[in-house]
Amino acid sequence: MQMLIAGNWVNSSSRESIAVLNPYDNTEIDSVPRATASDIDRALAFAHQGAQRMRKIPGYERYQILMKAARLLQERAEDFARTITIEEGKVLAESRVEVSRAVETIIGSAEEAKRLGSEVVPLDGAPGTGNRFGFTLRIPCGVVLAITPFNFPLNLVCHKVGPALAAGNSVICKPASDTPLSCLKFAKVLLDAGLSPEGIQVITGSGGDIGDQLAGDPRVRKITFTGSREVGDRICRTAGIKKVTMELGSNSPVIVLPDADLDKAAQAITASGYANAGQVCISAQRILIDRKVYGGLLEALKPKVAALTTGNPLDENVKVGPMVREKDAVRVEEWVKQAAEGGAQVHGGGRHGAFYTPAIVSDVKPDMRVSCDELFGPAVALTPVETIDEAITLANQTNYGLSAAIFTENLDNAMRFAREVDSGNIHINWGTQWRADLMPYGGVKESGFGKEGPKYAVQEMTELKMVVMHLR
Repeated sequence: MQMLIAGNWVNSSSRESIAVLNPYDNTEIDSVPRATASDIDRALAFAHQGAQRMRKIPGYERYQILMKAARLLQERAEDFARTITIEEGKVLAESRVEVSRAVETIIGSAEEAKRLGSEVVPLDGAPGTGNRFGFTLRIPCGVVLAITPFNFPLNLVCHKVGPALAAGNSVICKPASDTPLSCLKFAKVLLDAGLSPEGIQVITGSGGDIGDQLAGDPRVRKITFTGSREVGDRICRTAGIKKVTMELGSNSPVIVLPDADLDKAAQAITASGYANAGQVCISAQRILIDRKVYGGLLEALKPKVAALTTGNPLDENVKVGPMVREKDAVRVEEWVKQAAEGGAQVHGGGRHGAFYTPAIVSDVKPDMRVSCDELFGPAVALTPVETIDEAITLANQTNYGLSAAIFTENLDNAMRFAREVDSGNIHINWGTQWRADLMPYGGVKESGFGKEGPKYAVQEMTELKMVVMHLR
């Protein structure tokens, strides 16, 4: 596929390309251009010009365009689902859910295009204000750079592009090199829905090659990024003075107390720990279990995890597909082996190519890498604890803070967990990997800052202007 620059589908000015591989069998399914510095400069100039046009489009017209895009996306849902599966590796059932979520994300963004309101500021509440009247205006940032990850190649594009367009910005999207096809197809949906070409561009290429030029350019006024903590740190250092939203990594904790429903906990941990082969930033990773029910939870978890079959993700019976790259499966294998060498017990597991069979790693010490770093793979680490105090301490014993969960029937313990655990998302009696696309979503500490969810992202992608009328 070609990339979309300045209203045209084009190849790179260098004619170089990047192969897009199917993680299941490593076959090439397509290729995309490897953008050059001149390609990027052309896109930035066009986006800067486009921002002036986009801010003049009425909110209702932006609403209509996005609603039509949602309808077209729904009509093409099966094609998008299959595209997600063959470029990213998640099973087809999960890809279909991602498409349905993306539709809702765009509908939610469309609704927000009609809600860019202002407020009256009661200036007479301050001394010496005299006969003055004040109100706010919310205006678009201008050019928004959306840098998206491989693991949700459609919905996370929609979470950035939808609110940016709803707010009246122009957007340059840089999808992950592993999974650019869904983003490119979605750009076509937007154009087919009537969006001006000045509103959306898609640049393909390696972030290591073109990321600094995109992020550092002063014509970009807002960056929204989902990805690793290391890349996020580099973007922030490169960006300069502009608005930035960072959705970064995590190693989400799940606390299980003695009064928990163990079967429900095991069900939720299985759903939260192994979906998309564990390649979700809010995957359940550190399972902190009261010693009184430690053995019971382990036994409840084993058959559920053993039932997670691996294979061709287009096969409707397969539950877990390959990881996006073989080197990621190798990394998971190495970390699990390190834990085993340190005394942990491994139930399941094993690597074949880009596949890693879902594993439970029990008797994990908190300083083992499968616990203290972000695993981003199909394994969970079980650690026994003596008290809720110890569990909360261990839950907070990390630089991350994106999602956390607890299983308990005690309201006081649940509320204590909600207040004391440092995490942007808190779940009571379900796993960490749950998200309604309309809710405010974001992390604390090194999991990032800023919020997604259409309503909240629109606020991040606009500026607040204060107007004071000095009346006679």
